[in-house]
Amino acid sequence: MSDRFDVIVAGAGPAGAQCARDIAQRGYDVLVLEAEPEDDFPRQSNKSTAGTFPSMMASFGVPDEVVMNYTDDVVLESPNHHYVQHQPGAVLEFAEFKQWLVAEGREEGATYHFDSRVNGPIMDDGTIAGVRYAGGEEAYADIVVDATGPAAPLAKELGVSDLDRKHQAIGIEWEMDGVEVNHPDYADLTDTMMLRLDHNYAPGGYAWIFHTGGDTAKVGLCYIQNESHEQYGKDGAAIDDYLHSWLDTDPRFADAERISGKQQHRGSAHIQMPGSLCTDSFMAIGDTVPTIDPLWGEGIHKGMKSGRMAAITADRCFTEADPDTSAEAMSVYSKLWHSEVAPRMRERLLMTELLYLAPNERYDTLLSDLRDADSDMLAKANAGNVGAMLRLLHLRDVPLLGKFAKERLTGG
Repeated sequence: MSDRFDVIVAGAGPAGAQCARDIAQRGYDVLVLEAEPEDDFPRQSNKSTAGTFPSMMASFGVPDEVVMNYTDDVVLESPNHHYVQHQPGAVLEFAEFKQWLVAEGREEGATYHFDSRVNGPIMDDGTIAGVRYAGGEEAYADIVVDATGPAAPLAKELGVSDLDRKHQAIGIEWEMDGVEVNHPDYADLTDTMMLRLDHNYAPGGYAWIFHTGGDTAKVGLCYIQNESHEQYGKDGAAIDDYLHSWLDTDPRFADAERISGKQQHRGSAHIQMPGSLCTDSFMAIGDTVPTIDPLWGEGIHKGMKSGRMAAITADRCFTEADPDTSAEAMSVYSKLWHSEVAPRMRERLLMTELLYLAPNERYDTLLSDLRDADSDMLAKANAGNVGAMLRLLHLRDVPLLGKFAKERLTGG
């Protein structure tokens, strides 16, 4: 039957497209259902800052053609200090990157249906057997993968998604020219990705400048509506107001303007531990899970890794002597997710929650400490190493830790 496939993937973002690419490469019939029309793709979902690192580029064979700028360093800023860490990276042209992934999947044999929003699952005796899409269309498969992001129409109905609104981060970004990336009062941001911890501009989150070459950059901010946002935020201010405030007061943007014709990027993602990741004949990947890095918001690499782990799981289920897509067989994906996609996720989440509770003056102290610490201190702490995290704490952090513990115990 033409509507019968080995695997159906809902969503053609980095996670879904990479999952389909890997599954098709293994010789299986895979259908990708994408809500956006192909002519505009990905106009509605072109929302990522798209900063990434060599490990991702090499792992997935990403070509130079979709890179806006290769960077040499990561810069952390606080209101009064900065810290520079040598870390090569790349800022991708996200729309072109997504289009490249679709083309790669098609070349491997994946079938794509655009303008095909998934409406819900088709169930057979309590197990997903296919999906309804584009109003009245139906397609069937042995395994279904939800890569639709927070919408999660399949994962929610199957009880796999437990995304919590209070853990939802929202973000906005502009592509700008006329940015003074080497301003005398700040760190040189030439060929860097900069992240700024500053409640004046992003209460309960962070702001960024990703250099894209010349005097151009991706400029944006994001935050969670947490206690810090309530404490430091401005009454009635929306995320656009915070971005305008930063652009109006930071001298690096004195002559900067939004690039004409470039779309404003808006997005959201959940910063939390996932619940279940799979069930009978079903897996959830990418931001459906969620998979985004909790500390700095990097989602492309982890999303694509989750897609690859789902493809490995599907292959294993199909190549058994007696093909098995039961929940027990699919649980291989959960093990791979926790070991390969997001190891030490819980520790990194705790570090994130503690970091965003800290006041601006503590951010200044943190960056001073990082400059004085071992060169690999940040890398260890960033990886969720508890010992490295503890070495960054001070005696005067006891009240902050008490506040953090109280919030955890009360479910705040």
